Amino acid sequence: MNRSMMLGIGLGALSVTAGGAVATYSLVDFGPKYADVLEVQPLKESIRTPREVCEDVAVSHRAPVKDQHQIAGTVIGALAGGLLGNQIGAGSGRKIATVAGAAAGGYAGNKVQKNMQASDVYTTTETRCKTVTDTSEKVVGYDVEYRLGEQIGRVRMDYEPGPRIPVKDGQLVLTAGHSATGR
Repeated sequence: MNRSMMLGIGLGALSVTAGGAVATYSLVDFGPKYADVLEVQPLKESIRTPREVCEDVAVSHRAPVKDQHQIAGTVIGALAGGLLGNQIGAGSGRKIATVAGAAAGGYAGNKVQKNMQASDVYTTTETRCKTVTDTSEKVVGYDVEYRLGEQIGRVRMDYEPGPRIPVKDGQLVLTAGHSATGR
């Protein structure tokens, strides 16, 4: 083989080897593979949920009054009072006693019927409802403090990361829409 051919093969081999080494060097990630998690603070949101609460309660009602002016009690009381008054006295005194007994009996009968009607009640069961609001908390994300090499940063994440966060090409690997910010 001639010398120039050997030189060409040597230079070709050297350039292929050097090119492969350079290509491999650029593909190798020399930085840390993980960021250490220093602190995790859950972000909570209060949720208010209204709901209806019903209960059965006993309710007392006055019975409807059939004789609003207590005529029956007045008449019955007047008759009874008149009969009693008629038993007292003689002559014209009997008439006065009968009239006085009828008046007193009518008044008393009216009051007795009025008291009876006032205490005439019945009870029903009714359902009473009201709206109450329950409050609960829901975790909506996490504020995470991390250390990547000598840098300390904070990031908001959708999930709790655990003790480490993966790193690729010097950047945290997070869910879509989040990015790391250094301090």
